[in-house]
Amino acid sequence: MVEKCQRCTTADYCFGMGQPVSVLEGPAGKLGIVRFEANRSFTGMGHERFSSADQAFGTKPAAVVASRLFATGQVAGVHIYGNIITVELAKGAGAQGLNEVVRDLYQYWKPGMVPPAFEDLVAPEEEAPSGAATSDGGPALSAAAQRVPAHLFERSASARARLGG
Repeated sequence: MVEKCQRCTTADYCFGMGQPVSVLEGPAGKLGIVRFEANRSFTGMGHERFSSADQAFGTKPAAVVASRLFATGQVAGVHIYGNIITVELAKGAGAQGLNEVVRDLYQYWKPGMVPPAFEDLVAPEEEAPSGAATSDGGPALSAAAQRVPAHLFERSASARARLGG
C-alpha cells in the first residue's frame, strides 16, 4: 500500500524533488533484451555502449544511468543512443524495477529522506584574530566577505549611509 504524500493531498505517490523521466518500456525483438524510450536525450547524437559496470563511470547522464542499471544486478550490457536505452539482461534476470531506475534518474529528493544539517554541508569558517583590521582600518572580514569585490562593499556602505543605518 502506498501512503499519501504529506504535501500533495491529491497524489497517491509523490515524486519528491527533481525531474521524473517519462519512460516507455518495450521489447527489443530479441529474447533477453529490453528497450526503454525516455522523454529526454542521454547522449545527444552519439552512441554509448557499456558492457560492464567498470565502464560506466563519470557524471555524463549515459554513464550514470548505465551505472545504476548495472547496480541492480539484472543487467549484462547497456547501449544508449539519444533517448533510447537498450538493456541486455543477465542470464535468468527479468526487467522488473529497471523502468523505475531510469524514471528516477533525476530524482534528488525522495519522500522519507532526512535532510542533512546545515553544519554537515558547510565547512566552518576560520575566524579572524580579535582586533585584526583590514588595510584601510576597517573591521576584519570573514573568508566569505573577502571574496566580495570592494566596490560592492562601498556601494553597500553608501546605501546604508543614505538610509541612516
